[in-house]
Amino acid sequence: MASLKEVKERISSVDSTQQITKAMKMVSAAKMRRAQDRVIGMRPYADKLASILENVTEALGTDFSSPFVEAREEVNSVLVIVVTSDRGLAGAFNSNIQKEATRLVNEEYSKQQQAGRVEVLAVGSKGADFFKRRGYQVNNEFMNLFHNLEFEGARKAAEYAMDGYISGKFDKVVMVYNEFKNVATQIVRAKQFLPFALEEKEVQEDNGQEADYIFEPEKEKILSELIPKTLKVNFYSHLLDSNAAEHGARMTAMEKATENAGELLKALKLDYNRSRQAAITNEILEIVGGAEALAGN
Repeated sequence: MASLKEVKERISSVDSTQQITKAMKMVSAAKMRRAQDRVIGMRPYADKLASILENVTEALGTDFSSPFVEAREEVNSVLVIVVTSDRGLAGAFNSNIQKEATRLVNEEYSKQQQAGRVEVLAVGSKGADFFKRRGYQVNNEFMNLFHNLEFEGARKAAEYAMDGYISGKFDKVVMVYNEFKNVATQIVRAKQFLPFALEEKEVQEDNGQEADYIFEPEKEKILSELIPKTLKVNFYSHLLDSNAAEHGARMTAMEKATENAGELLKALKLDYNRSRQAAITNEILEIVGGAEALAGN
């Protein structure tokens, strides 16, 4: 059994840790609410942009072409965009992304990886460190986007992937990130970023009438500018999702850590009281034994 001093030191240590985890939970909760507001605010814009793109492509039919939607016959090189956090203490937030990205590279793109034609674009230092230690080809140029998450930084990272696809440096671009669902749930997504997949709209009959649009400028020019804009907005939207998911995961992890610290404190205080009671009992027995010895003499 540990001494009273040792148990008291452990109680003090756990109590300090609990105060830290409680404070981190409160900070993460505040950051998560702000991040969640940004995600919610971004969705209407992204949805409207997708709706406009859908209407334009429907009006054009098959009479258009874009280098961003043309799939390559053979995929020789791949860019995997891995979105993690800059800090830990967020439960399985980072490890889930790392596992999915590793599986993606080693299973689906093993041929390209063996040929040295897979590049990992790390957004977040945890992902950069993880893949560097394992010998992957890592680009950390945009690693610190979460230090000040704004559209401008996301735009530059998206343009790097888009320019690489247009030039033929990459034949496919995949993005792995956490999608924010709620405080306790983050969904790992591995989405194809390029080539851009246009959603097919179901044709619905409406008394034989079709909607008539007036386009200014011409439809082809609108589409040529709309697809790159949509790609950049989608990229930024995924980063916002990941940012909100990170704070939600850290808030949940710190809440659980605080609860565990509380349970440990209860057990330690019970041990302390038992040890203290045993020590007092021993002292009383020693005093009584001494008194009896003196009385016998």
